[in-house]
Amino acid sequence: MNSYITVRDDRRFIYRRIGDEKQKVKKQEQLKKMLTHSEFTLKGNCAISLLLTKLDIINTILMMENGRSAIQQKTARLKEYESVCKKLEKKGLDLDFDIAVEKINDLIGVRAICAYVDDIYKVASLIERQKDIRIIKTKDYIREPKKSGYQSLHLILEAAISFQSETQWIKIELQLRTAAMDYWASLDHQLRYKRGGKEAQLIDEELQQCAAVISSLDQKMLKIRKKIDKI
Repeated sequence: MNSYITVRDDRRFIYRRIGDEKQKVKKQEQLKKMLTHSEFTLKGNCAISLLLTKLDIINTILMMENGRSAIQQKTARLKEYESVCKKLEKKGLDLDFDIAVEKINDLIGVRAICAYVDDIYKVASLIERQKDIRIIKTKDYIREPKKSGYQSLHLILEAAISFQSETQWIKIELQLRTAAMDYWASLDHQLRYKRGGKEAQLIDEELQQCAAVISSLDQKMLKIRKKIDKI
C-alpha cells in the first residue's frame, strides 16, 4: 500500500514538473513574440524616432548658441530577447513580458555621444523642458561613477507617441556620455566576459585606473575649450 502511494506521489510530482516546464516554455515564447513581433516593437520604434528627432533639434539649438555641435553621434536599439532574459534572470524575475516592461528600464534605448562633459548636462536640461517627454528617474554615473569606473548620465524617460488615435507614454532610456566614456564602456563590455579566475581583480583595478584617466582627460579637454571660448 505504501509503495503504491509513493509511486502515485512520484507521478504527481513528475506531472507537476512537466506542467511547470511547459508553462515556462510558453512564457518564454510569449516573451520573445512580444519583444520582436508585437505592438511593443512598433511603439518602441516610434519612441526612438521621437527622441532622435528631439536630439537633432537640441543639437541645432546648442550649435546656434555655441557655434559648434554638442552631439557627435547617436545610436538606438530595442533590447534583444536574449539580453532581456539574462537581465530578468539576474534580477531573479520570471521570464514574463509585463514584468520586463515594468522592471527593465532599457528595453528601448537611445545613446548620444557628446563632445564635452558640460554638453551632456545642457542636452539633459533641454530634454527636461520638452512637453512630450517626462523624466522618471536620473542616474548620474558621471558625478558618482559605478564601482567598476563606468561613467554616463542615464535618463529614464517617458515619451508621448500617437498610436491608434490616442496618446501613449512609452518608457525609454537615454544615455548621455562623452566619446572617452563610450570608449571605456565599450571595451569594458567586451572584456567583462573574458576576465576570470585569479587575474579578475587585477584587471578590474586596471580598468578602474583607466576610467580615472579618462575622467581626467575629459576635464582637461573641457578646461582647454573654455580657455579658447574666452579668447
